[in-house]
This record gives sequence, structure tokens and C-alpha cells, in this order.
Amino acid sequence: MLETLAEDIEVGFRAQTPLRDEIQAACRKHPELATFRDLGESEEGRLIYGVELGRGPRTVSLIAGAHADEPVGPETLRTMILQILRDPGRLDALFSRVRLVIIPHINPDGEARNRPWITRWPSLEAYLTETVRERPGRDLEFGFPAMRPENRVVASFLRSHAPFHLHMSLHGMGFAEGAMLLIERHWAFRTQALRDRFTRAVLAEGMGLHDHNRKGEKGFFAIEPGYTTTPEGAAMRHFFRAKDEPETAALFHDSSMEFVRGLGGDPLCLVTEIPLFLVDPPAEPSQPGVPSAYLAFKAQLPTFQQQALQGRALTAARTAFGLQPVPLRSAMRLQLKAIELGLEAVLD
Repeated sequence: MLETLAEDIEVGFRAQTPLRDEIQAACRKHPELATFRDLGESEEGRLIYGVELGRGPRTVSLIAGAHADEPVGPETLRTMILQILRDPGRLDALFSRVRLVIIPHINPDGEARNRPWITRWPSLEAYLTETVRERPGRDLEFGFPAMRPENRVVASFLRSHAPFHLHMSLHGMGFAEGAMLLIERHWAFRTQALRDRFTRAVLAEGMGLHDHNRKGEKGFFAIEPGYTTTPEGAAMRHFFRAKDEPETAALFHDSSMEFVRGLGGDPLCLVTEIPLFLVDPPAEPSQPGVPSAYLAFKAQLPTFQQQALQGRALTAARTAFGLQPVPLRSAMRLQLKAIELGLEAVLD
């Protein structure tokens, strides 16, 4: 069970660059299973590296960090690699069937900009005042294949291993009423068992699902509560052109999911969305698909940010919305569970 890889170890947000040598050394100890690759450099000269695990006939890509204010995904993938290589024999059956192509962090520059609040986690005040998120035109998830040097590096590595059976881009949300899982639309009707099991895993963590039916806005179509289709650059472009904003539309390139599907085959594509902070949902939702507590919190978020910038404690915000940080271990377990369920779906 992959989610157990986050157990019995000290977890915390570590930085990309210091872990490179540790991951490379672990790969060198197990050349029969693992290959480490320096893939290229970011805009600011930071190394982007990848790892191949396994020799099976089915190929799976796992990336994280496209939005660098979402640090759980990169920590999950780095932990997963190191934990697997500490005892590689326990997953022999899996690695005879699959090859994992992993890029733990595709945006090391963004991670460096977000380190001030990450090192102070779980401070809500630090998160609200120090988070740096790249806007459209700089957003790596919507930059494939060649918007930025990072996109070109990642695209080249993925292209060399195509076609894929599964592609996952690990993401997160700052605030939500629960977890979400986004599923590529061609696979929506084939993933009921996956969704049922992921829902059980979310509930086991004492969390609910974030039920937000956006009714196709920007390409997000509801599948069922907590599950929507994956984002698409094409849908984003269409959305902004319909609003007569062609300049904004032009900022959106293809997503990593669209890029991987364009490499051939019929890959299952999944995007995890695990919140950093939970907003306490109402006991009885006002209507299905409307996360009323989250939307009310979002409306007041600029006020809370201003209060934090003034050095004021956000006690009232915490009380009014029941804000609670999601424990890192819990969030990592859900990321790993999603990977496990994705693997099972394409191996069955």
C-alpha cells in the first residue's frame, strides 16, 4: 500500500536542491530498479531532476510543483522515491508491471520564492502574507510544451518515455471544504471504483469532499460531488475568448494532461487537489455543488490578508470559518492513495 510510505518517518517540507544528492545516491544503490537523471535547468539555473523506477511494460508519469505554493505534492514524490528505495523488494510485483517516470518538482524557482512561509508552516498568517503564485502566462501547468524552460525540460523527458498509461500532476488548494480529485474526461465513466475508494480514504482522514460544481466554467465539468474533469488549456482559451479577452486567452498553453494525451495512447490523467487549510462546511449544504462556507470565506479573504499584513492575528477568521491546517502526513497519505488507485485502475 503506497499510502503507508508516509508512516513511521519524520515528515516535513524539505527543499528541492538539498534532497537531490540524497535521491541520486539512493538510486545509485539500486541500479536494477532506479535511474536518476538531471534533466536541465530552470530559468534561474536550478536543477530539475527526474527518477525512473521499475522496468515494467506500462509507463506512468508523476509530476508535482507546477503551482509552487502547493508544496505537498513535491514532498510526497520525494518521500515516495526515498522510501521505496529503502526497501525496494516490497514492491517487486508492482515494478515488474510498471515503470514510474517521476519529476518531484518541476518549478524549483517557485519553491524558493515560497520557502519563507513553507518554513513557518502551519502559520496561517505567514501563508496569507508570503505566498507567491504565478499568474497565467507564467503558470507551468498551462505552459506545455514550451512556454518556459521548465516546460521544455519536462516535456522532453516525458516525450522520451511516451506513450503513457497514467499521468498524474499533484496539486493542492490553499483553502477548501475538503479534498478533490480531477479526472480526465475520457476516463470519467471508467473510474467509479477509483472514486468510491478515494472517497473512503478522504473520510478516513476525518475530511470531507469539496463539492464545487462549476458547470463547465474553464472546462471543469462535475462528475459527482468532489470530482470534476481535469483542466484544459483549450477550455481556458475558449472561456476567455467568449468573454472577449483574447490577450488573456493567449496566455494559456496546453496543460500537462493535454500534452501527455497528445503523445499517444489512452492515458488516465488525474489531478489531486488536497487543501492546506480546511474551511468548516455547513452541517446542511444550502444546495448541491455550492460550497457556501468556502465561498463566504473567499469573499472575505482580501480582508484577512490585509489584517495579516498589518501584523494582526487572525483569531476571528479561524473562529468564524473553523479554519484548520491539514496535517502534512494526512495530506501525503491522500496523495499517495490517489497514486495507488490510479495505478490499480490502469493495471486491472
